[in-house]
Amino acid sequence: MDMGIVNAKEMLGIEDLDEDLLDMSEDAVFNRTGEATEALTERSEYEQEVKVAKKEGRPLPRKPRRFKKKPRMVFDWERNFVEAPQTEAPLPTSKVARDHIPNAYSYTSLSHSGVVKAREKKPSLDVSQWSDLKCEWAQPKGLYPEGFPYFVRGRDSVREYLTKLFQTRITMYDGAMGTMIQKHKLEEEDFRGERFKDYHMLIKGNNDLLSITKPDIIGGIYEKYLVEGGSQLIGTNTFSSTTIAQADYDMQSLIYELNYDSARLAREVCDKVTAQDPTKPRFVVGAIGPTNRTASISPDVNDPTARNCTFDELVEAYYEQCVGLVDGGADILIVETIFDTLNAKAAVFAVNEYLEHANVDIPLIISGTLVDQSGRTLSGQTGEAFYASIRHAKPICVGLNCALGASAMAPFLKRLADCAECFVHVYSNAGLPNAMGGYDDTPQDMARENLMFAENGWVNMIGGCCGSTPPHIAAIQEAIKDCKPRPLPTRKAPRMWLSGLEDFVVESAHNNVGLPFVNVGERCNIAGSRKFKRLVMEGKFAEAMDIAKDQVENGAHIVDVNVDDGMLDGMNAMQKFIKMAVTEPDVSKVPFMIDSSKFEIVEAGLKWCQGKPIVNSISLKVGEEKFKEHALCLRKHGAAVVVMAFDEQGQAASREDKVRICKRSYDILVSEPIYYPPEDIVFDPNILTIGTGIEEHNNYGVDFIAAVREIKQVCPWAKISGGVSNLSFGFRGVNIIRESIHAVFLHHACLDSGMDMGIVNAKEMLALSEVPKHLRGVCIDAVMNTRPDATERLLTATEAEKEAAEARKRGGGDVAVAKTTTWRDMPIEERITHSLVKGISEFVDKDTEELRAEIAARGGRPLEVIEGPLMAGMNVVGDLFGSGKMFLPQVIKSARVMKKAVAYLLPYMEAEKRENLIAQGIDPDSQQQDDDSQYAGKFLIATVKGDVHDIGKNIVAVVLGCNNYKVYDIGVMCECDKILEKAKEYKVDAIGLSGLITPSLDEMVFVAKEMSKKGLQVPLLIGGATTSKMHTAVKIAPQYASDEHPVIHVLDASRAVTVVSSLLNADDKPDYVADIADEYAELRDEYYASLEDRKFLTLEQAQAKRCELNWSKVPPAPKTALGAHTITYELSDVVPLIDWNPFFQTWELRGRYPNRGYPKIFNDETVGAEAKRLFDDAQKMMKQIVDEKRLELRGVYGLYAAQRSEGGEDVDVWDSDAARDAKEKPKATFCMFRQQAETESAAAYMSQADFIAPRGAAKDYLGMFAVACFGAEEWANKYEAQNDDFSKIMMQALADRLVEACAEALHRDMRTKYWGYASDETLSAEDLIKVKYEGIRPAPGYPSQPDHTEKRTMWDLLDVESRSGIKLSESISMMPASSVSALVFAHPEATYFAVGKIEKDQVKSYAERKGYSLPEMERWLSPMLNYDRD
Repeated sequence: MDMGIVNAKEMLGIEDLDEDLLDMSEDAVFNRTGEATEALTERSEYEQEVKVAKKEGRPLPRKPRRFKKKPRMVFDWERNFVEAPQTEAPLPTSKVARDHIPNAYSYTSLSHSGVVKAREKKPSLDVSQWSDLKCEWAQPKGLYPEGFPYFVRGRDSVREYLTKLFQTRITMYDGAMGTMIQKHKLEEEDFRGERFKDYHMLIKGNNDLLSITKPDIIGGIYEKYLVEGGSQLIGTNTFSSTTIAQADYDMQSLIYELNYDSARLAREVCDKVTAQDPTKPRFVVGAIGPTNRTASISPDVNDPTARNCTFDELVEAYYEQCVGLVDGGADILIVETIFDTLNAKAAVFAVNEYLEHANVDIPLIISGTLVDQSGRTLSGQTGEAFYASIRHAKPICVGLNCALGASAMAPFLKRLADCAECFVHVYSNAGLPNAMGGYDDTPQDMARENLMFAENGWVNMIGGCCGSTPPHIAAIQEAIKDCKPRPLPTRKAPRMWLSGLEDFVVESAHNNVGLPFVNVGERCNIAGSRKFKRLVMEGKFAEAMDIAKDQVENGAHIVDVNVDDGMLDGMNAMQKFIKMAVTEPDVSKVPFMIDSSKFEIVEAGLKWCQGKPIVNSISLKVGEEKFKEHALCLRKHGAAVVVMAFDEQGQAASREDKVRICKRSYDILVSEPIYYPPEDIVFDPNILTIGTGIEEHNNYGVDFIAAVREIKQVCPWAKISGGVSNLSFGFRGVNIIRESIHAVFLHHACLDSGMDMGIVNAKEMLALSEVPKHLRGVCIDAVMNTRPDATERLLTATEAEKEAAEARKRGGGDVAVAKTTTWRDMPIEERITHSLVKGISEFVDKDTEELRAEIAARGGRPLEVIEGPLMAGMNVVGDLFGSGKMFLPQVIKSARVMKKAVAYLLPYMEAEKRENLIAQGIDPDSQQQDDDSQYAGKFLIATVKGDVHDIGKNIVAVVLGCNNYKVYDIGVMCECDKILEKAKEYKVDAIGLSGLITPSLDEMVFVAKEMSKKGLQVPLLIGGATTSKMHTAVKIAPQYASDEHPVIHVLDASRAVTVVSSLLNADDKPDYVADIADEYAELRDEYYASLEDRKFLTLEQAQAKRCELNWSKVPPAPKTALGAHTITYELSDVVPLIDWNPFFQTWELRGRYPNRGYPKIFNDETVGAEAKRLFDDAQKMMKQIVDEKRLELRGVYGLYAAQRSEGGEDVDVWDSDAARDAKEKPKATFCMFRQQAETESAAAYMSQADFIAPRGAAKDYLGMFAVACFGAEEWANKYEAQNDDFSKIMMQALADRLVEACAEALHRDMRTKYWGYASDETLSAEDLIKVKYEGIRPAPGYPSQPDHTEKRTMWDLLDVESRSGIKLSESISMMPASSVSALVFAHPEATYFAVGKIEKDQVKSYAERKGYSLPEMERWLSPMLNYDRD
């Protein structure tokens, strides 16, 4: 074409068009698709909306998304596959089935425990109808001629025979058993017979029982179907012969007998009829019904997670049934009338377990039931989904029965016949039930309608279900006698065929951006969605379902479910979610990916999933044997499986390791004895994070894409998956960047290398054509590692996108260009901090020297540069990264600036060290070559046992290394012993444990316990993706943490420096650790308070787990005479022992770290000035109190012989050793409480009684005291009268401090003088306040003994009121208010604890021991009761 009339100004070249618009235009111009006009119309409307939005300043609408389906990559093994005719149905994996080894029909010697257990219900010969209970059914090999159509048990293979039979003619099955039984009009006495004439309940209707009580009727029905009906296969009368179904009649004990007798009756009739015509051998089909329970459907409309049976209960019931049926002579097994596929999967599991244990090949037939014209089972599956869910069982024949008449079954039978790879059967009802529950189709009606199935070539076997009789079967046989059976389908290429309520073929899928890629929705993963995590943690599973629905609506083909979290009962949460999800059609229509790093959680989830799911994941990291064990289990459940590229050495990061590990895993899986279908194997070769700022990470995307192609080449039919969001983790918080990276990555991974699926946020996915043009190039460079500055350029783009997003959020338009700031004019400290935060290394040496010289001039040290502006900068980096305002590569850049500054300072610090050594008279050149004292500290880091992830750990090592810490990285999958051994060898200052998977959390708990046992004294840091502050506080810290060696969760690499430096700074550490301890204590309280279903031990169980002490450490007898003694203290003597921290808390003044507590609170920028003024006022009043003796300190203490009471829950005391030795009645008994609330870390459930030796173990003692500060009330009243409220509160606050100091002084004197068990103690006042002494002094009414009435026992024993004037009010408050009382335990292992809530059994016991009525005791203990009072 040469010319045309156009608008030249608006013309575009093809290269100017977006890819999708070009496709649409070409489709319309060349009329390639019927949807072309509709697509262009939709796009035109969008462009018009864009114009209007721009004009009005509104946000732009979202562009309509239409993508052409891109072609899948085809590999040679796929291209070279040749379809071929099948000669037999797909075979089970057992050797006996694959090799067609005939069943020997000899079962007597079977010794597996499951078989033995089932046979325990064998009847005695006294009650059995048989003279023997034989289990041998082989026939003489020469009984009939060899070769088809003859058959001899033990000589010929049933599988081979059926294969020939089903391909020779349409085979006749039998008809209804119930219909035939009803014709006999049996009454209650007929069902009972002589044996059950006195049975305790009505049993009419238990048709299966008739095999025992009316064997002649059942045998007669069998014979009629075989002779009159012409059936060649006869089903046993065992539809309800399971423990579950027979529970309705309380006849569970008869299960073996019901199945054995029914099968044996059929066996004998079949042999009798076969003898009459050996060319038509008859076979016994052991019938396994669905039970009267459903594993997928809730019986409670108010609770979708409720079930009336479990998978394991079904398996046990079906297994027991199999034993009886096969012992009785069954040739074939049929799982029939399946209305809930999960029941069928349980039956299949049981059958296969039995066949494995018996080592025999018995063909399996599976028959489903579609309940209405929707063509679905009762549990909601389509026929295709039903088949996909059970095809792993390799049934020889599959089909439909019951529920519908033949004509109504036709469309659904056709669909099943179109997809089934094995033989197909049907046995329909004789029409639909009439108003009276009967069936009206005559034999001719049924024959006519079944003829359609045969003429269309859909079936290999036909029978009848409800309402059918021998004449019906005979009529069908006559009608179809000239029809050919359905041929087996052509063997097609293997395909991954999954199912939810609907089936899903992976190879046929395209996603919402046109890629041949399966979207696995990530939002039902605790690690993938904060909202999902919150809902699951709060138990709001119904709301969590909405997240699952949204994913499916937004394009997820599969829903990933992961509830791995250290603070969650993963087993319970997974089961609850799956049980609820399968009842939500909008969710369960797609397959699930059951995702957990704990195999037991995976298995638990599988047992509630009726479809065919994918399991994520297993790997070789557990060792080859465990790997095989896991794979075998999953194959038996029929699940597809994700195999991670991990092995015993760790995680595959390089292309070579990815390929090597995947190929090794593949070869193990597809070989004997596992025979995993290769099409059901999905490899995850580890998508690792790019753009971190660490050079070796830059090629991770390229390596993955290359590895995908190689793995698929060497592992035919296997699939490739991965967690796509891992790739862009370093840029979290800027979604457009992350999705653009993903779009580039998936485009190449799918189209160039054949990646099949991945865990993604389907809603946010972009096609490559949708990536903004200004980002496309930088993302391609980063993903494909095409230039060395790719990360830097991507980081610049990310910052620009973040600024643009923030501007839009503020309501602005384009981002204004900011004025160039002159940060070089800032003060030197701020310049250094700025350089660090921004990652600018250009001026760092110059600035570091300037500040170093300035500090040196005023007599400071080079280290102050690090501890000042550099650490301030790292704190800012941590805050920004934690809030998503800084990205991983920026953190690494900052760390490198830090490293450069530290490197500049090192020679000066080394020179300072030399000078110090010389000043001490030490030759610095004589120091060891491996001297590491120039480092800020030594840190050991390890990924714990069972975990191979190390990216995060490596980044921590880099950041700490850049901050002048000597880091010992000892690798991945580190055994506990190795961690502790290396920590001691390297003499490290702190240990860091890393882990990504949930089992690592358990291992961290174990390591903490072992550190405590081995007596380590270094801080323990916890980090990794699945770790959390809550888990660390609740489960790890209690195992090891103390003031000297805390356990601290580190959120991410950027925080590590701040944490480690705070722990290794002697001045900062006490307050920092105290802050952490307080926070973690609050977290524990919050966690346990939030547990709706918190478990409590019975008192008896708690007593069995009492705290056991070492009684060789019992303290000596007191130096002072036993009994009560009065005491007074001078005010001036106790003032140095005052702990001023509670004083500030009284006035609600709290400093924040690092200015927490006295005296650092004075430096706090918020409360410091006010705290100092208050303290100065307090000192003035305190001086007046002491100088003028305005207040008086006096009290009573006592020392008594003591033993734990006989019951073990109380402490008996005597005022002399002689009285104790003579076993006189105790002078008093102090009653104690024991912990009952179950906690994760409880090695023991403690009571204060545990701290006193029982009789026979050692002679023990108990101390106690009560002290008070007198006179404060009078002064408070004076101040009140003067309207001086400030002085009134100040007086009361100081009186409280004085009496607490007095208690501290008295406890010290009891330890060192009066009792004297610590006579060598020389602790400072500060150490006393920090409780560094041996023993404890818990107060009655406080957490260790929350019952205030115990004060009465102390007051009576010590005669407190008359000796000191301290009184008890009616409510048992001490008067004066500034009073302290306590029991004194001296054992060095005694510790403070909180009793917490208690159960009624303990309250009853406690009330009895104290002599109180239960209601009165409950009134006093009301706050601690874990139940509602009557």
